[in-house]
Amino acid sequence: MKDTLLKISNLKVAYGGIHAIKGIDLEIRDGELVTLIGANGAGKTTTMKAITGLQAWAGGEIEYLGKSIKGVPSHELLRQGLAMVPEGRGVFARMTITENLQMGAYTRDDTAGISDDIDRMFNIFPRLKERANQLAGTMSGGEQQMLAMARALMSQPRLLLLDEPSMGLSPIMVQKIFEVVRDISAQGVTVLLVEQNASLALQAADRAYVMDSGLITMSGDSKQMLDDPKVKEAYLGE
Repeated sequence: MKDTLLKISNLKVAYGGIHAIKGIDLEIRDGELVTLIGANGAGKTTTMKAITGLQAWAGGEIEYLGKSIKGVPSHELLRQGLAMVPEGRGVFARMTITENLQMGAYTRDDTAGISDDIDRMFNIFPRLKERANQLAGTMSGGEQQMLAMARALMSQPRLLLLDEPSMGLSPIMVQKIFEVVRDISAQGVTVLLVEQNASLALQAADRAYVMDSGLITMSGDSKQMLDDPKVKEAYLGE
């Protein structure tokens, strides 16, 4: 069995008097593609923010590479190989595509390697290469999503968190994004995917967790979940 990369134990997050996360356990092993599905407001994005140091938590523990990351700032986690593509993409609108990619590598100082990785991103996302000198803010939503993913990959992550990568995109672009997610995983990057399109997420992932009202209500093999009557009714519209 592969080493555990991320381990969440009894995690609790509260906003004022509201308990957004009520004590969840979650584990991701090296090389896995794990998806976290659930309805809007279930606590998925809050979980992602807690993992990346963007949200303080009230109880429990998160361990990355075997060590607690409580209180570790986001930029330090990035240096340790933990990167996130946030919901809403968050590209630098007034910078070009190439400049956005360079920003993704700001923790690195290997100039030749950075240049090689920009070329690699252009191979993965040919549309970005065509628009290398275009301002990111003038691109379509799908192109911006590609850029946000490419920018995160420029940090050479060991664990990549993707928060709703298909949100607001056309069906063709959604398929393209999921192709890239599978390719990233096949290249050895461990992925935690939060996704509203439960069917595509379960098809792409190795394992899955279902979240509801701040709790993990189900976990297991993602392909088996595709056939689970409860999952079908609640998340697959069947």
